[in-house]
Order: sequence, then C-alpha cells, then structure tokens
Amino acid sequence: MSEQDIPTFTAFEGDRRLAAGPVADLRGAVREAMARGGRVLVFGDADGRQIDLDLREPAPERRGPGRPKLGVEAREITLLPRHWDWLARQSGGASATLRRLVETASRESAAKDRVRQAQGAAYAFLTAMAGDAAGYEEAIRALFAGDGELFEVHAAGWPADVRDHARKLAGPAFTAAA
Repeated sequence: MSEQDIPTFTAFEGDRRLAAGPVADLRGAVREAMARGGRVLVFGDADGRQIDLDLREPAPERRGPGRPKLGVEAREITLLPRHWDWLARQSGGASATLRRLVETASRESAAKDRVRQAQGAAYAFLTAMAGDAAGYEEAIRALFAGDGELFEVHAAGWPADVRDHARKLAGPAFTAAA
C-alpha cells in the first residue's frame, strides 16, 4: 500500500480541529483530549463520515486470499449466462476483460465521481458539525448546485476550523463544476 493509499482522518474537539492524518497520527491527540473530558469527533477525509476511532495500538496486519503483491482481491460477481459467454470469447479471459472495462468506465466517469464524492463527504461532515448552524441548509443547496461562491457566503459565519474543513472536502465539487 503506497503512502497515497493510506486513509486520512480529521479529529475535532468541539468545533476546533484537533489533529489530521492517518489513524496512527490521531491516537495521541484524541487520547489527550478525551482524558481532559473533551467531546471528540473523528471524520474520514475521503467520505466525511464520522468514525469510532479505536485507540488501541493496531494488531499486525494479516493478509487474506488473493494475489497480495499485485493488489488483486478475489470477490464474487454475478452475471447472466450471455455475459459469461461474451467474456469467454474475449482475449485474455474474463478477469482481464473485466479489469479493462472497469478501467475504461472509471476514466470516463472520473470527473463526475470526484464531484459526487466531494459533495457526499462535505454533506456528511457538515450534517454532523454544522447541521444546526446558521446558513447550513443554504450552504448544502449551494454545494449540490456547484455554486462555490454561494457556499462561501453561507459558511462565512461558521467556526473557522469547521468552515475550513468543509471547504477542503467540498473543494473538488466546485473546481470540477467550473
């Protein structure tokens, strides 16, 4: 797993950003905040969803079946018989053909997927952190309309760390829409 593939998270104590980075980077700060009675929430940076952070030290990683050096993971898919017949006639076999199809589809929808992911992440985060804040509903409408300027107007009165993290999560929704 490359450094780029390691998921990152952001921890908040109340409306103040406490720490950000991989889980290992958050554990100490979260432990300290909780020891002093702080209300800590941790959010995934990829999807904006709140997580329960396991403060225990991680167990050694165990590998499952598959081809781990290649990053291949075996899972089941269900297709109609005519789909299996078509795949069987393709050069390279069914797995190689499916990988090519997925790669092509993911390249073609990359921009839309980035917008949708940014909107979903910002929405999940804001619902938890700013759902009661003035301008929340208007900011969410602006987010899904792709209107970054209007989003900024409605987010202006929020606590700085909440507003800045929301900007970070929502950013790709506005840059891709421009």
